[in-house]
Amino acid sequence: MPRALLSVSDKTGIVDLGRGLVARGYELVSTGGTARALAAAALPVTNVSDLTGVPEMLDGRVKTLHPAVHAGILARRDRPDDLAALDRHGISLTDIVVVNLYPFAQAAANPATPFDALVEEIDIGGPSLVRAAAKNFRDVLVVVLPFDYPRLLAALDEGPSPAFRLELMLKAFAHTAEYDTTIATTLLAVDAEGETFVRRAPGPMARSGDGIDISAAKIRDLRYGENPHQRAAWYGGSDLSPKNQWGGFSTAAILQGKELSYTNLLDLDAAARIVLEFAEPAAVVIKHTNPCGAAAGDSAADAYVRARDADSVAAFGGIVGLNRPIDVATANAIVSTFMKP
Repeated sequence: MPRALLSVSDKTGIVDLGRGLVARGYELVSTGGTARALAAAALPVTNVSDLTGVPEMLDGRVKTLHPAVHAGILARRDRPDDLAALDRHGISLTDIVVVNLYPFAQAAANPATPFDALVEEIDIGGPSLVRAAAKNFRDVLVVVLPFDYPRLLAALDEGPSPAFRLELMLKAFAHTAEYDTTIATTLLAVDAEGETFVRRAPGPMARSGDGIDISAAKIRDLRYGENPHQRAAWYGGSDLSPKNQWGGFSTAAILQGKELSYTNLLDLDAAARIVLEFAEPAAVVIKHTNPCGAAAGDSAADAYVRARDADSVAAFGGIVGLNRPIDVATANAIVSTFMKP
């Protein structure tokens, strides 16, 4: 029976993924809270401690750091000596690794989080699992983003392609790289005061780091760049799940329409900056980052019509921004002229 190891901090979609894997004949192996979430959904799950013969210890600091786990991930299927070693030690292969890491970034974003609590959010076993699976990507599928769970199940039905395996491997290493960079840059703002370590309060006089590293995952290629003859791509943080509140437009769902261009995204950003200033229903029509019209109204449809009619000629073909969900009345008003909502 193929095996999937699931150990996630962000539980978004993990039960649905577990159901999908069980339906496809996979044994689920898990840890701590993830195992409890799967068991609560009546899914059969084996705890990692049953594989290692050692319980979780040190308040969960040690769970998966064991040859019974990592050998099953790292064994190369085309190496008879690797497989023979597993057989000698009674270790089974792991075919899928689904891991996301302790929420260090969220803890670091709160300046009130004390240093010792921050250190406890530094994941050790998770990055080891991700890196092991990514290294052996030809044989092991590694998934770090809930966004990719449906794609994983679809790939299992079709047979995972080498390109898909490589894509997941690249995302995995980007995930751990961003995680380590966040830790390193956050700890730059820590001072030793005798035997105590203290986080410096953020502020205009805070010391800047000696360097900056930016890690971003490609979301999609764009139709063109700043000008039609230029190529461009859209990048965002490696965590592209909808739960990521810092993801901005990077976590938005694109429902339909032609491929976006760089200037479309600039206009989208300008539109959002305007309408999100209002508590009441508001709309704006943007052309090349300049508003043709902006208005508030009793409803989204009313606000849109007011914004469009501020300069209906210039509004033709513009970008529409709203701070309310689009209902039928608003949709009908938008499509009554050529727009790019």
